[in-house]
Amino acid sequence: MKTKISILLAIVVLPFLNAAEDHDKAKKETGPNGGRVVTSVTPHYEFFVTPEKKVKITFLGEDGKAVPAKDQVITAVGGDRAAPTKLTFAKDGDSLLSDKPMPEGKELPIVVQVKVTPDAKSVTEKFTVNLANCPECQHPEYACTCDHDH
Repeated sequence: MKTKISILLAIVVLPFLNAAEDHDKAKKETGPNGGRVVTSVTPHYEFFVTPEKKVKITFLGEDGKAVPAKDQVITAVGGDRAAPTKLTFAKDGDSLLSDKPMPEGKELPIVVQVKVTPDAKSVTEKFTVNLANCPECQHPEYACTCDHDH
């Protein structure tokens, strides 16, 4: 009887314990400003929306810490397809900052193109900038560190 109860508890409880462990393992990293880390180019970069709704791009070293921007070229297009907002970037300290803010709205599609050198091929990254805060990790949804559907 005790064996049956132990087996039943194992069947019922272990999946919940494993799910909690998997949730912790599935955590994604954020950049030094709390933004989304994009790994499709090297060096990786952080996509961060400032309180003024400008986009700040910070390049990251292998340790995940900020490194100075060099001669990378970045452009971004976002917002309404009928009237998209094109963002260009200029150096701002060690990062790159957009020339204007993101368009109004809480969920905005964006296409970011990065050239790691001026003559390199562009690498394109497409995602939705959801500015609502995640209820679990408290980061904006576009930079959420949880492993749940966004």
